[in-house]
Amino acid sequence: MRFAALVDVYERLEGTTKRLEMTEQLRRLFQAVPIAQIGKVVYLTQGTLLPEFKGLEMGLAEKLVLRALAFTTGLTAGEVEGMWKRLGDMGTVAEEILSQKKQRTLFGAPLTVQKVYDNLVRIAQASGTGSQDEKIKLLADLLHDSTPKEARYILRIIVGKMRLGVADMTIIDALAAAFASKEERGHVERAYNVSSDLGTVAGVLARGGLEGLEEIHLQVGIPVRAMLCERLPGLEQVFEKLGKCALEYKYDGLRIQAHIGRGIITLFSRRLEDLTEQFPDILQELSLAFKGREAILEGEAVPIDVNTGALLPFQEVSHRRGRKYDIAKVSKETPVHLLLFDCLYLDGQELIERPYTERRDALERSIKTTEKVRLAETLIAEEPKDAEDFFEQAIDHGCEGLIAKALDSPYAAGARGWQWIKYKRDYKAEMADTVDLVIVGAFAGRGRRAGTYGALLMTSYDPEEDLFRSVCKLGSGFDDEALFSLPEKLKRYEQEGRHTRVDSRLEADQWFEPALVLEVLGAEITLSPTHTCAFEAIREGSGLAIRFPRFTGRWRGDKGPRDATTDDEILSMYRSQLKKVG
Repeated sequence: MRFAALVDVYERLEGTTKRLEMTEQLRRLFQAVPIAQIGKVVYLTQGTLLPEFKGLEMGLAEKLVLRALAFTTGLTAGEVEGMWKRLGDMGTVAEEILSQKKQRTLFGAPLTVQKVYDNLVRIAQASGTGSQDEKIKLLADLLHDSTPKEARYILRIIVGKMRLGVADMTIIDALAAAFASKEERGHVERAYNVSSDLGTVAGVLARGGLEGLEEIHLQVGIPVRAMLCERLPGLEQVFEKLGKCALEYKYDGLRIQAHIGRGIITLFSRRLEDLTEQFPDILQELSLAFKGREAILEGEAVPIDVNTGALLPFQEVSHRRGRKYDIAKVSKETPVHLLLFDCLYLDGQELIERPYTERRDALERSIKTTEKVRLAETLIAEEPKDAEDFFEQAIDHGCEGLIAKALDSPYAAGARGWQWIKYKRDYKAEMADTVDLVIVGAFAGRGRRAGTYGALLMTSYDPEEDLFRSVCKLGSGFDDEALFSLPEKLKRYEQEGRHTRVDSRLEADQWFEPALVLEVLGAEITLSPTHTCAFEAIREGSGLAIRFPRFTGRWRGDKGPRDATTDDEILSMYRSQLKKVG
């Protein structure tokens, strides 16, 4: 398959914000792609080379990309850098440079999808002495044979900014339309949720149809997409939804999915990152605690105060993510306990379709309590009064609150629903609970904030429309260090205009790709003609806004943008306020 054909589709995707149009473009593409290459096409469309949990990164810093462009085109590094500063998009820089070259001798044989993919993989895998030069040569080889338009997307894949506005759910829609039907979409999503690998799902579906997807099962070493919670403001509402249910402590930690088998333990975050090397203390303890042959377990890695034994805030463990040095020292200074709450697979048996009670029994059978590994505290309760003491006990132990789980609930991988419900202490007051919001824009600072951003445009997430909707401008809660580091921290996510998945009536001075999540606390939720969160759900022409928002200091690196607080959750919190006022 010619790479130019793929690029033509990318250009059409970039030119629309309508999800149905995107789905149709992708459907046609997937039906036209040779089956042997459909997985690679899906990965490239996602802006990656392999599923996220494989951790394969390009390893090409922007300066190396500039060097490769200069090497290929004969321009100086300074000239290329000047264009980059002017245009702000490495892909557009490459396209403009190659467009200015009049000699057709610059181009070689037409690029194929296979050639582009193979070179990009070799770039990502190059390591050791001389690897930087090797990466530059491999990229230059692609650029030498590429058209200006092809170069635009090659560079965007490399720097991780595809700008297509295509989410995983849109790709799933298109795969279902191409090889099954809209009504059978759930089968495709199920396969993705248990494999976390859209490329593999695409290949299996294209070859074997829905019957092929039934052969995709849980595997030790391949992370399952996490089941998520809804939230409610009171225990009464929780029991109205669930009736008799299991209550578990809600720990303020880092969610961990532990894969155990054949003498190997692998730890994944809820974002599918491999955290194994960052938690040697958990590996050692879990190998002592686990009594079975193989399993997939879930829990929270919670930091512990070595002096008091008290649970510490999430920030004390979050800095371990991505850390490569001094792990042993950090582990000793701030030890982490693993508090397990679910068992998805045990000794050859998939348990995700089994009810919560069976999975909990399997967890209890498979784990022997050790100093640093134990089960999450749980209570079976029939009504709110049974839960009050347990709730206060959880708070007294340093927890955030409770998770209520339906006793018959399966593990709905990748889904958010009313089978699991969060109840936190702060829900008892108006907007005393924090929300997790996504940065999509910024406003230039004035006065003492000149030279940085004065406020950030924050959004909630609408999963039904796959949109990020504005809910507040955030300017409070940042200390000077955090404030003046914002431009550099957000630089890699900058884009010229509003992202296609952002719904905002406000015009930011700088727009960003929805990527980073912040924890925010506000005074209350109010109706707003300016913001688009839950727009017209309460009143015509109005959305919901967070009044007097303040950054808590917590960057939610453990959450992706689509894990953020949803429109429906904010709407529920607003309605709860009305009941309290009434």
